Amino acid sequence: MISHASKFGIYLNPNDHKVVRITSPYWFPEAPDWVYVTDEVNATLLKIRDLIKENSLAGDPESVTWGRIPLKD
Repeated sequence: MISHASKFGIYLNPNDHKVVRITSPYWFPEAPDWVYVTDEVNATLLKIRDLIKENSLAGDPESVTWGRIPLKD
């Protein structure tokens, strides 16, 4: 079984150019809509954009901004 902590990190939605920080098991982003970027939960947006660029995860990394996790019903 995969521990929840191993899923913590920063995820990118390449269609919306949004990233979210996951630090609790409340909600985990799912592929293919979300791409795991890093396990460094305290990474700055500048560092995240650099990682996105290095790994070719989005066409325009500079347009990536923070998003919000969805509210559960």
